[in-house]
Amino acid sequence: MEEYLRNRIILILSILVLIFFVTTVTSCSEIHKLKKNFNKEMLTRMELEEKINNFSQEKNTCENNLDKCQKELGETKTKLENLEKNLTQQELINKSLKEELEKVTKLKEALEEDLKEALTAKGKK
Repeated sequence: MEEYLRNRIILILSILVLIFFVTTVTSCSEIHKLKKNFNKEMLTRMELEEKINNFSQEKNTCENNLDKCQKELGETKTKLENLEKNLTQQELINKSLKEELEKVTKLKEALEEDLKEALTAKGKK
């Protein structure tokens, strides 16, 4: 009976060892899969982080260019406003000069008439 009990204990222990072995192998397999998935996820995260950094740098560059362009636009607007003011002043000056020219022309014509009258009056004497 002792032999029978021994054999039975050995059989039970063998089955337990086999169960533990299968559990261990399965566990190791699962850990290996999890580690593989973790590595893939880390690689993906690193790639995405690198892309985010690149986009951030591009964004900063674009913002700097935008600021520069806005500054240039402001300067150009200021210059345009100054040019428009100068043009308006020049137009006023031209208008004033035309009026003066018309006055001078009228005076010249009046003087010419007076000169003609004086010459004809002198010629009659």
